[in-house]
Amino acid sequence: MSDSSLFSRADHDFMARALRLARKGIYTTMPNPTVGCVLVRNGEVIGEGYTSPAGGPHGEINALKAAGEAEGATAYVTLEPCAHYGRTPPCAEALVKAGIRRVVAAMRDPNPRVNGGGFEILKKAGIETASGLMEAEAREINAGFFKRMEQELPYVRCKMAMSVDGRTAMASGESQWITGPDARADVQQWRAQSCAIVTGVDSIIHDNSSLTVRVNELRIDHPAAAAEKQPVRVVVDSRLRIPLDAKILTLPGQTVIACLSDENGKTSQLEALGAEVVVLPEAAGRVCLRALMTFLARRECNNVLLETGATLAGSAVAAGLVDELLVYMAPVLMGSDARPLFQLPFETMAEKVPLKIHDIRAFGPDWRITAKPIERL
Repeated sequence: MSDSSLFSRADHDFMARALRLARKGIYTTMPNPTVGCVLVRNGEVIGEGYTSPAGGPHGEINALKAAGEAEGATAYVTLEPCAHYGRTPPCAEALVKAGIRRVVAAMRDPNPRVNGGGFEILKKAGIETASGLMEAEAREINAGFFKRMEQELPYVRCKMAMSVDGRTAMASGESQWITGPDARADVQQWRAQSCAIVTGVDSIIHDNSSLTVRVNELRIDHPAAAAEKQPVRVVVDSRLRIPLDAKILTLPGQTVIACLSDENGKTSQLEALGAEVVVLPEAAGRVCLRALMTFLARRECNNVLLETGATLAGSAVAAGLVDELLVYMAPVLMGSDARPLFQLPFETMAEKVPLKIHDIRAFGPDWRITAKPIERL
């Protein structure tokens, strides 16, 4: 990371603008990272853009098209320009051809196909390069892509809804609805940012969940574009207990059933309904969640949203797989017989999981708490 004192106030301002552009692509660019680019000459913005949906031009190309001509300009990009031929040609080469004088990147691209290669192309062409400006902000926008590149795992958000007394469902399993429409609409935005939504078979049995992004509940710009590519729906179902008439098996898009074996001969029936059945290793008698997340990362899933009950959610937390918690708290009491937020059978205070709260905000009468587990030293 570079020393931020090496960058001017103008550098910070233009990079902040590029980061705002990058955020516009968080719903549509997966599995690619979303990249913002601002082209500046003589202190004036001459072109800007952000990454198009997968297969389309990257942010740098869209900015160059907007500028028309960019000889001698400085390019502010939220990620090192790519150096490889994929679905599109290398952005680094396009910047060289355009006559760009200087490139300021928020951070190096950890993708092994790039990883400094873009900077090398620029340097060999005599272009001044600098990196590390507002890197933390850039990393947050593409947290899932970076984790997949660096750890071969997706970034996992666990969404839970609870009462003030920390309950998520009645003893019978009934859980609809704890929170109100404003909170549920916010969940739709997190779904739209996710490559996959993971739930347990009990949630399907009790709630007959759809796990879809619903356009009419998306309170964002261009909701139809955000919902066009539905996240992969993943059901953790160790023994294939999912009902064949479950709603999730009738909807457009991809449904994956993760199991341990086909002991009841149900695979062919599920496949006939369009589902993909995947057999994964076992851990404590259930599907190994780390194996599932590795599987999803290999499928180019950057962000995974875990929407499930206390048992599966607790197992994911205990396995150290949850990067972020989205806990929606409703102003209701559900009683001591209702189910807990997480099934974590701790016996001592030493076992508790410390969290850092990053944000608390209201959605109608409900509150959303955003927190991240603090790694134990």
